[in-house]
Amino acid sequence: ATGGSGAGDGALGLAGAVTGASPAVRLPLVHTDIGEDAHRVDALLEMGSAARLAARVDELRARGAQAVVWACTSASFVFGREGAQEQVRELAQVAGLPASSTSFAFAHAIGDLGVEQVAVAATYPEDVAELFTAFLKSFGTEVVAMRGSGIITAAEVGTWGWEEVRALARAGDHPEAQAVLLPDTALHTAAYIARLEAELGKPVLTANQVTVREGLRLLAHPVPHRPRLGALFSAAAAAA
Repeated sequence: ATGGSGAGDGALGLAGAVTGASPAVRLPLVHTDIGEDAHRVDALLEMGSAARLAARVDELRARGAQAVVWACTSASFVFGREGAQEQVRELAQVAGLPASSTSFAFAHAIGDLGVEQVAVAATYPEDVAELFTAFLKSFGTEVVAMRGSGIITAAEVGTWGWEEVRALARAGDHPEAQAVLLPDTALHTAAYIARLEAELGKPVLTANQVTVREGLRLLAHPVPHRPRLGALFSAAAAAA
């Protein structure tokens, strides 16, 4: 995976859980130069620019990557569905590898779970969170509730622990939602997914979780049964 500076311990924690179950799989993380750390549309468009992503491709290839996922949600969906598709097309062309991004990973994960109605609990300001809901709606997903938190930087999000993540998920949930989405890769959720699902009584999809699953999809690799990573890594979802 290649990710902005926010994609760190959470992605590595999930990768470790998956690779422990599938020793043949490696999920190296290469950080891009993100420029300004800000959940603002202008900064996100620059963060996800082709030049910034292409700059680290050689390192990915040197580490033996067979597929690449742009591990950043906001700096992919901010381009809209067509723009995000062009982003991964360009990344695939430069890398010479199958490519995707966390935004598409969410869309695919929703399909894998077979849910149609979701709630979005975002750390972002509401204008940015609205762009994520629009992206999901372009795939036919019904977003029954959306909550933005107004956090500007990934650095601040990265300081959140269990209590903050729990409060975010609970505040963003909705009775009609079949799953709750936490879309920020800077949010450390690896240790909390199963606890959140038990408390909310429904699947929880987090950015780093779906990114790892997307990498396995690109590799056509079986999804290991890892209950602590939530419903997305359950036996039923793994067979999807």
